[in-house]
Amino acid sequence: MSEKVSFARIKHVKHMRQFVLRSLKTSLLAGVLLAVLPFTSFAQPNGEALFKANCTACHVVGEDVVVGPGLKNVHTKYKEDWLIKWIKNSQSLVKAGDAQAVKVYEQYNKVAMPAFNFSDDEVKAVIAYIKDESAKAPAAPAAGGPGADGGVTAEDKDAFPLTLVLAAVVLLALFLILNRVQKGLRKVINQRDGIPEPVVLEGKAGIKQWVRGNKKIIALLVIIATVIGSVQGWNTLKAIGVQQDYAPDQPIKFSHKLHVGQNKIDCRYCHSGAEKSKNAGIPSPNLCMNCHKYVKKGPQYGTEEISKIYAAVGWDVDKQQYTGKQKAIEWTRIHNLPDHAYFNHSQHVKVGGVECQTCHGPVEEMETMKQFSPLTMGWCIQCHRDTQVKMEGNGYYSEDYHEKLKKQYGADAKLTVEKLGGTECARCHY
Repeated sequence: MSEKVSFARIKHVKHMRQFVLRSLKTSLLAGVLLAVLPFTSFAQPNGEALFKANCTACHVVGEDVVVGPGLKNVHTKYKEDWLIKWIKNSQSLVKAGDAQAVKVYEQYNKVAMPAFNFSDDEVKAVIAYIKDESAKAPAAPAAGGPGADGGVTAEDKDAFPLTLVLAAVVLLALFLILNRVQKGLRKVINQRDGIPEPVVLEGKAGIKQWVRGNKKIIALLVIIATVIGSVQGWNTLKAIGVQQDYAPDQPIKFSHKLHVGQNKIDCRYCHSGAEKSKNAGIPSPNLCMNCHKYVKKGPQYGTEEISKIYAAVGWDVDKQQYTGKQKAIEWTRIHNLPDHAYFNHSQHVKVGGVECQTCHGPVEEMETMKQFSPLTMGWCIQCHRDTQVKMEGNGYYSEDYHEKLKKQYGADAKLTVEKLGGTECARCHY
């Protein structure tokens, strides 16, 4: 009778050991997934990044600007479902005769907002960001009023990674507990079978002993390290040459906010090459003298920065004449495409009618000029896929070519740059 009980007990111990081993593998696998998969794969779309990359050329979370309406508390003026449809493709609503869409379209001089290839979640993230920014604005409603709540707060953003950390800690604790239980069960079975306990070595010999006894764990750790290292390496390589938000100090402090924003000087007055050549060009200081021969003092820097222009062209302020002693201005280049990428300003500005802000952002708001867009290949290709070509009245495209495209894609088709071969490799790389 005792032998049957002992056999049943040992059998039960074996089943328990198998169960513990399965649980151990499951918890280890869950821990690996948490380690390998980046947090961002679970996170919601970044509304702030989407807004700054796609919306700031025409909108701000504040008062109306020249191009588009201010978006402060826009979530209180329109329903979310309508906003999603409007942001994705405003013109489809206008053509469908949506009264609200037609009213907005006509109110802002019938300037068509471009369509965006956003998912519903991405649009909701942008709306949430606008909610949050509206609440931060100086004139935001009082607490409890419309627009005061909702949105993505800093606490919400921080809570998700904290949850992952806690989950990882719990899984680690479970792994350690199950590991101890598994060792205890193995010890019971070894005692029953008369197997002596292995001698535990110390130092380097102990490490080698542990490695030999845990080859699967070592292999798993190597795989994890390889995957993580590959991902990190890829992200590092992908970021080479991408210098978004690069805003170096220049030898002369030039405020685009003052010149373009307040004084309404057209970009092409200074960068005339944008319409005529591949490069937009840096304006000569002689061009600056068209105004600064008479404007000798600025509202922010006084005479300090303007005097540097005089030194560059060799202008004697007192005698009001050129001295002939000139000095080169060593500007620091901000936008720098790789040598294997071809970009023609005139093709985009003159032929395509692309606004400077599309690539360079709201320069009229920049005190110090910076690189606004990433200028990556993916960013350019997406623009070519979304941007509709303005063919009517455009002398660059013949009527025959226009009619040919209509027959090919349909009379009502949206003729984007992509349909004209704008995503072919040789267009930019040859």
